[in-house]
Amino acid sequence: MYSSFSAKAIFARLFFALALSFFIGYLFGYAFVFVAFLAIALLTWQYHHLFKLMRWLWVSKSLSPPISQGLWGQVYDGLYRVIRKHRAKQKRLNEKIRQFRDGAEALPDAALVLSADLTILWGNKKAQRILGVRWPGDVGQRIDNLIRFPEFSRYLDEGNFDVPCHIPSPANAELMIELRLMAYGTDQVLFLARDISKIHRLEEMRRDFVANVSHELKTPLTVMRGYVEMVQVTDNALDPYWQKVFTTMETQVSRMDRLVEQLLILSRVEVSTEEEEKHFVDMPKLIFALIEDAKWLNQDKAHSITSDIDTNLAIEGIDNEIKSACSNLISNAIAYTPTGGEIHITWVKDGHKAKFAVKDNGPGIRPEHVNRITERFFRVDKSRSRNTGGSGLGLAIVKHVLNHHHAELAINSQWGKGSEFIIYFEPKAIRKIS
Repeated sequence: MYSSFSAKAIFARLFFALALSFFIGYLFGYAFVFVAFLAIALLTWQYHHLFKLMRWLWVSKSLSPPISQGLWGQVYDGLYRVIRKHRAKQKRLNEKIRQFRDGAEALPDAALVLSADLTILWGNKKAQRILGVRWPGDVGQRIDNLIRFPEFSRYLDEGNFDVPCHIPSPANAELMIELRLMAYGTDQVLFLARDISKIHRLEEMRRDFVANVSHELKTPLTVMRGYVEMVQVTDNALDPYWQKVFTTMETQVSRMDRLVEQLLILSRVEVSTEEEEKHFVDMPKLIFALIEDAKWLNQDKAHSITSDIDTNLAIEGIDNEIKSACSNLISNAIAYTPTGGEIHITWVKDGHKAKFAVKDNGPGIRPEHVNRITERFFRVDKSRSRNTGGSGLGLAIVKHVLNHHHAELAINSQWGKGSEFIIYFEPKAIRKIS
């Protein structure tokens, strides 16, 4: 057990021993010889215990320290106490590490712990099956040296880890995986990879089904519309009842034809890849053409359509997709803004980004519906959408187009006061019209 030793007491004992030896030596006429003998004995004693301590620390495998009395006994006991505390702490740490590894192995995803410079520090067993990354064999390797896909390289370069990255598995080309990176601790990164092959196959089946059905519906709808229009323009006048019947048929066929056309556009946009060739898009020319079309088709509602267009601002992108996105936002504003309402279209530089906005003073959107407005077939008011001929696909098309162009859709709306739909294009897509 530890007992306090003061330097004063130790030196007092040493002085007493030296004085005693000096006195005894004085009595025999050899005072300094006795003092020197005592000093040599004390030094030998200290070195003896110092060598015992070194043997225990560096040679002996025993946890228990050498047995001694006095000051050296306290030293041994103190070191033993420190070692026991360290071993207990190490045991608790090992237990936490074991729990962490057990939890990581139980994850359904491949997990890697990376350093700040993306070198591998640790990985679970699923990382080898899904990513082909072995632990501890690949420790110290950079993750982008082991996963060599252009999509993943761009994902790391852009640094936007809020959305996942989808690539084929490096270990099995038949698997499609979803990659996510997130901060882990103070200077580490957690890398997760999930097998989404089943979801990917179901999504492909859904897209193929929608595209095939849409193509198959296109022909009979065209034939039906042709016959209806032929009957309507016949020389033999129809009585009012049949006129109403054929007018209703023509309206519903046209509505279904628009829905099929929107489904075909959505299918094309969904299968489009970011690698599709992008080129210069003259946005002012495109927007002015859309405004002219809107004014021509908007004569019944007589909206006041105004614009603020920067004629020197263009972007790099896929022109037919950009046109489809802008057209859908303008069409929605026309469809849902009451007769005589106001629509303002903007194309300007906003900070470092390019901004396309369509603002109206229509009924607006309730706050609980804003987050779902870009879902397929979602309608805020189903009855009103039927009256306006809406398909519920316009904003879904816009969302997919913007994903291809790394653009962002913002919606500002107040219920009863109108809405503003804004597209922000990143600075790297902006071009100047010379």
